[in-house]
Amino acid sequence: MISGRTEIIAHLGYPTESFTAPMIYNPWFAHHGIDAVVVPMGVRAEHYAAFLRPLFSLSNIRGALVTMPHKVTTVGLLDDVSVAVEIAGSCNAILRRPDGSLYGDMFDGVGFTRAARGKGFDFAGADCLVVGAGGVGSAIAAAIAAEGGGSGPGSIALYDIREAAAEGLAARLRRHYPGLDVRLGDNDPAGYGLVVNATPLGMAAGDPLPFDPERLDPGALVGDVVLGTAMTSLLQAAARRGSRTLVGTDMLFEQIPAYLEFFGYGSATAGELRALAKISY
Repeated sequence: MISGRTEIIAHLGYPTESFTAPMIYNPWFAHHGIDAVVVPMGVRAEHYAAFLRPLFSLSNIRGALVTMPHKVTTVGLLDDVSVAVEIAGSCNAILRRPDGSLYGDMFDGVGFTRAARGKGFDFAGADCLVVGAGGVGSAIAAAIAAEGGGSGPGSIALYDIREAAAEGLAARLRRHYPGLDVRLGDNDPAGYGLVVNATPLGMAAGDPLPFDPERLDPGALVGDVVLGTAMTSLLQAAARRGSRTLVGTDMLFEQIPAYLEFFGYGSATAGELRALAKISY
């Protein structure tokens, strides 16, 4: 039930037809008696900059989820952003603070690292390879770098077919985490405990694999950001190699608890969210 006291979380993107967030958050809000609602708002790219500030002049808006094509544009429209946003160069969550200022954060990476920990992965001293240095890859690299405080990852290696993208990400990581071993290399996964496909490869049938799964170390954790509950061709090959796997929806469901905490709505587990979700198309 929506009342005059209901708080709005806007879900900003275009087009909205594929949005799943309302079908995950809103059943959870209803189950816990929280008077809030996630509302899809289809905003075209050319209208977005003019739309954002007036939207947050509403008296009953708490924040926003941000998706394509607005994640990069959002960064320059806010008053303050997190380190994760500075490294990723993109933003997928906005909070209106009590003074009315807008603060941005990025949870794509946190969703991945939470999911990895849920699979039993220990980041302490681990050598990690991130293939793809775009928005999602940058967010995941930032979240890996933030793991464990003084006992964080042993190293992060970056690869992108666009060398400048990988170099830029490496520079941002080194600036914010000067003690971290950040390497630029190739896409050979041999020797890494964690290997991430943060490229779009795998979204379309017949896509080439982003790296050779036959080179994986048995026991390595292999993550794929391609959304879907099914195992991608890459993950199927990794499993045959003896690797552990992490699918895209693992990342999606694990980042939602971080969003809920960000917006001040308390804690949830991925299992609870999955059980309550009412996803349909």
